[in-house]
Amino acid sequence: MWIRAEDEGTILVCRIIPGARKDAIEGLREDRLVIRLCAPPVEGKANKALLKYLSERLQVAKSKIVIKSGEKTRSKVLYIGGIGPDEVKERLGLTRLP
Repeated sequence: MWIRAEDEGTILVCRIIPGARKDAIEGLREDRLVIRLCAPPVEGKANKALLKYLSERLQVAKSKIVIKSGEKTRSKVLYIGGIGPDEVKERLGLTRLP
C-alpha cells in the first residue's frame, strides 16, 4: 500500500525521479507514488527538494516530514506527522487513487 495511517500521521511510499524538467507528482507505479524533482541526486539535494516540495503541497512544516528509509535510494518511505492519509491525498490532488 502506497499510503497508510500510522500513529498521529501518514506513511507515504514514494519513487523519486531526480533531474526532471519540473517538480511534479506523476501518479502511481508499482504501488508507489512517483514524484519527479528538478534537483539532482547528489549530496542530498533531491532529498531536500523532496521535503520542500511536499511541505509546500501539503501545507505542513518540513520538520513534520521524515525520511524513514531510502535516504540514499530512489525508493523512499516517508512519515508525515499531524495529517491523515485522506487529507494527504486531497492536498496532493490524488483523491481518485486507491
